[in-house]
Amino acid sequence: MENALTHPLILVIMGVSGSGKTTIANILAARLGWPYEEGDALHPESNIAKMKAGTPLTDADRGPWLARVAAWIDRQREDGQGGIITCSALKRSYRDMIIGDRPDVRLVYLHGSRDLIASRVAKRRGHFMPASLLDSQFDALEEPGPDENPLTVDVGGSPDEIADEILRRLGAVLTVEK
Repeated sequence: MENALTHPLILVIMGVSGSGKTTIANILAARLGWPYEEGDALHPESNIAKMKAGTPLTDADRGPWLARVAAWIDRQREDGQGGIITCSALKRSYRDMIIGDRPDVRLVYLHGSRDLIASRVAKRRGHFMPASLLDSQFDALEEPGPDENPLTVDVGGSPDEIADEILRRLGAVLTVEK
């Protein structure tokens, strides 16, 4: 697959809330010089209000948001640009919508234990999603299967260590792009 890319690579950084998507995406974007989009910024206001109120989103709530994520990916592809976008992408059906048959879009799954992520979420300030919704995230999570070709990275290390691991494992693909 690496040598068959027809567009620059786009990374979808996925995981439950508190897994470090934004932090890791910012580090990768800075190191690679790639455009970056914070997927949470694409949520409709109604979704943000619902989450702030402690109400988990439904699949119907997520539909317009996922369409916006997919549209950002498609714009990058149309412009011939790579990029990085964060998206919880908790279910296979969500990933099918945003990645689908786009061979130049690579899923990076930030995997961590419930205890580790809960401790991080408890320390987080200023995020619209309350810690009380973390269980609903884990309940909805369908971990990516091998057929999705995810790059699964444990989030137990420091943000720089996690980013280093992602870049190391993407090395062959990034070399093809240059």
